[in-house]
Amino acid sequence: MRSLLVLLGCAVISAYFIHHAIYGKHGFEARTRLIERTAVLSREIRSLKAVHARMRRDVDLLTLEPPSRDMTEEIAQRDLGYVYPSDVVLLAR
Repeated sequence: MRSLLVLLGCAVISAYFIHHAIYGKHGFEARTRLIERTAVLSREIRSLKAVHARMRRDVDLLTLEPPSRDMTEEIAQRDLGYVYPSDVVLLAR
């Protein structure tokens, strides 16, 4: 009888650790969620780095003495929608 209780106790303890290894805070499912989240955040970081590089280029071009006329005109057209009355504007969809 005593060995049966020891065996049952070991089975319960093993089941406890197996459950937490799979579903626990640091288990296999949590690891899978973290890997998926890492992929999403990596894509977002790459996107933000591209935006940062474009903005840095714009700032660098605008801080020249005097500012580049072409760059100023490009930003006014792209961001503000300003164009010369004689300009022909083509919109791509």
